[in-house]
Order: sequence, then C-alpha cells, then structure tokens
Amino acid sequence: MQITHGARSAASPPVALTIGNFDGVHRGHQVMLERLVRQARERRLASCVLTFEPHPREFFERLQERSTTPDAAPPPAPTRLTNLREKLELLAAQGVERVHVLRFAPALAALTPEAFVEQVLWRALAARWILIGDDFRFGARRAGDISLLRALAPGFGFEVEAMDTVEHAGSRVSSSVVRSALAAGDLRAAESLLGRPYSISGRVVHGNKLGRELGFATANVQLKHNRPPLMGIYAVRAHIEGAPALPGVASLGVRPTVRSDGQAVLEVHLFDFERDLYRHHMRVEFLHKIRDEARFADLDALKAQIARDCEEAKNYLATEHDHG
Repeated sequence: MQITHGARSAASPPVALTIGNFDGVHRGHQVMLERLVRQARERRLASCVLTFEPHPREFFERLQERSTTPDAAPPPAPTRLTNLREKLELLAAQGVERVHVLRFAPALAALTPEAFVEQVLWRALAARWILIGDDFRFGARRAGDISLLRALAPGFGFEVEAMDTVEHAGSRVSSSVVRSALAAGDLRAAESLLGRPYSISGRVVHGNKLGRELGFATANVQLKHNRPPLMGIYAVRAHIEGAPALPGVASLGVRPTVRSDGQAVLEVHLFDFERDLYRHHMRVEFLHKIRDEARFADLDALKAQIARDCEEAKNYLATEHDHG
C-alpha cells in the first residue's frame, strides 16, 4: 500500500476516493472500503483513502487550549481507537491501494469547501469517483455537505456516491458506539462491531522493572496517546512477529499504587515466556475484562492481587480455547 502526504499536486494516477478518519476501521468502515475497492477495480482507478492527522477535533481542542479568548470550549476530542500506524495496517488489510494522510493544520482548517475540492480532491488526488458517508461535512466550519459536493462534481470531472450508515445486529455501527462498549468493559460487543478483538499495538520499551521484582515480568508497550478507550486489568493475547499468539494478562491504566503522574501505561505479563522483547513491536488483543484498576495498601497486597488476576486470565483463556 502506498502512503502519500500533503495538499500539493502529486504525479499519481486518478483515484476512486473515500474520505474520513476511519478510527477503528469497524464493520461500517469495512463495508465502505469493500465498495471503494470494488468500484476502483471496475473503473480502472486506484483505490484511495483520504484521512487526517491529527483528528480535526483534536486540532480544535489544542487550538482552544492555547487561546486566550473566552470563547466557549469545543467538546473534547474522542479517545482514539487506533493510532495512525494501526489504522494504516487495517486499511491495507482491506485491500486499499493508497492512503493519503493530510495534516490537519490552520491552513487546511481555513479552506472553503470549494477550495478544498479544487486543491485537495482535484489537484492533489485527481479524484474521479468519490464515496462518502451520509453525514459527510467538509471545508471551513464544516460548511460543505453532500449537496454542495454533488453540485461541484461536474466542474471537476468526478462522480459522487453517498452511502447509508451500516447496521450490525440491529444497531448503528460507529466509532463512538465502539468506544462506549470498550469504556463499559463489554469486549464482546466491541468485537462484534469491529469484526475482530479490540487491540492496541506499540513498541516494547523499558519500564521501571517493578513487575520483575514482584515476580511477574512485564512488557511495557509504548502508547501513542495518553487517553486509551479502555482501562483496567484484562486477559489478553499478544502477537509478536515470528511467534505464535501468546496468552497473558495486561494492566492498562495509571498504576495508582506505584505512580501518581496520571500517565497511562500498558503492561503485559505473558505466561511461560522468557524471551527479551525490548524494541519488538507487539499487538495486544483485549479479550476479557477482569477488574478495574485499584490502589493497594502496599506492594505485597498488589503482588497477591496480580497472582489472582493471572489465575483468572488463565482460566478464561483456557475456556475460550475449549470453545473455539
């Protein structure tokens, strides 16, 4: 899969395009991407996803934080289901040929809808067919909508198709619904909406080695964002290149017993595994929530609880394996 950047003209073939944040690449996104890839093939175009980094709401949230004016603050940006690397990997798995990552910055935020169409969709991407969701908005102050895009389409030589919201098991599929399921600890609902277990991936980095001192060595997975969509203790399955899926237990949270800076940390204890994983890339699938984070009176109490967490995780994973 090709990854491109920027809003300037690019020497690339015309594309069939869809636009969005695609956070989580859930079942609704997957249906849209399947149609994109199929239409691109039929029209002999390259399939392309246009996405933004950072998320536009993250941009406006940071802008408000730096502002000295008393304007009403925008609603907080949602927690991310996927970082950029995870999203690109998921898009590649859907058969997308190209992803264009556009930096969401003041200049882009100020573009009128008409300028966005001319500069980005026409000049930079050479879009010939565009697939959008039924709630698509674009341009400064989100002033552009489907009707405007369709009105502009003939002048720039592209077609527009809108797609209805996808439902699964009788409910609307959206990134916000997935976030709600994860926050509630309902991993089965999240898996149903995503079409796969929810996972977080990152490079294994050095920690403070406390787990080793307690008798439960952990791999510390680097988090790209400090607001993960779920917190607590989980039965997990870890994936490392060159190794089979590895069962374990993970703690995702701020570790209230041992630190107070509020920084989220993902620590994974793998069962019966001794290999040094430092600097390896690990993907951690969250399969079952064991409990919320808690503060313990001392390290002995924490050690005893970790032992109980390990037993519960092993029992769950054994049952899951038995049930296929």
